[in-house]
Amino acid sequence: MTSHSTPLDPLPKVWDPNDRIGDMLKGKRGLVVGVANAQSIAFGCAAKLRAFGAEIALTYLNDKAHPHVAPLAEQIQADLLLPLDVTQPGQMQTVFERIRAEWGTLDFVIHSIAFAPRADLHGRITDCSQDGFLQAMQVSCHSFIEMARLAEPLLNPGSALITMSYYGADKVVNHYNLMGPVKAALESSVRYMAHELGERDIRVFAVSPGPLRTRAASGIDQFDELIDMAVKRSPGHRLVDIAEVGRVVAFLVGGAASGMTGDVIYVDAGLHHVA
Repeated sequence: MTSHSTPLDPLPKVWDPNDRIGDMLKGKRGLVVGVANAQSIAFGCAAKLRAFGAEIALTYLNDKAHPHVAPLAEQIQADLLLPLDVTQPGQMQTVFERIRAEWGTLDFVIHSIAFAPRADLHGRITDCSQDGFLQAMQVSCHSFIEMARLAEPLLNPGSALITMSYYGADKVVNHYNLMGPVKAALESSVRYMAHELGERDIRVFAVSPGPLRTRAASGIDQFDELIDMAVKRSPGHRLVDIAEVGRVVAFLVGGAASGMTGDVIYVDAGLHHVA
């Protein structure tokens, strides 16, 4: 009896003894926008990315914010600390020009900024002003799109663009108000940019943490109610912390997430699963 065999395809290289997340970020460089203090989600991201070996550029909003951000930049040994107010014409371009001059290329951008005028944030969507709506969209959504456009020429293959969202983009959350449709627009932008930039091997994500006691979140009306709701309803009856968010961001930046793009990644202790 004669047996017939066909050549086997080479086995894919799945096992790699050096394939550890702590090694994946060595040599990667990225910009983290949105650090205001040590409780900022952006700082949790920057600290974890740096701990896993990445080189970091941080921004601060203005001269008033600089004394709060500079010690954090020193603590994580950030390579660059640059001013950035996305409402000021030309500042974002200056940041990316400086990065081009210092590094030449980038591997990730973390966008963790949002804003809405207090009167519009605390009122009904139905009553929000045009100016307030446009300002919230510009700072919280369009600034991410603009960062992606400016970063694109610098991004290496396999790079990641990541922004921060919230459960209120998908479901009605009491008192989240104007930021609900703004974050929904942000999440939709993530999907479209992932489609557009995929051919260049640039991945785009939104990370959606549960409610955290950050300075930005404190502007939401009756924020303590959101906190209490999250603790009561989440499967573990707890909040997440900025370090947990930072570890997920590090995973997305690293090669382990190379097969993912366009996703909203929830880091909320399971809260979004509960009706």
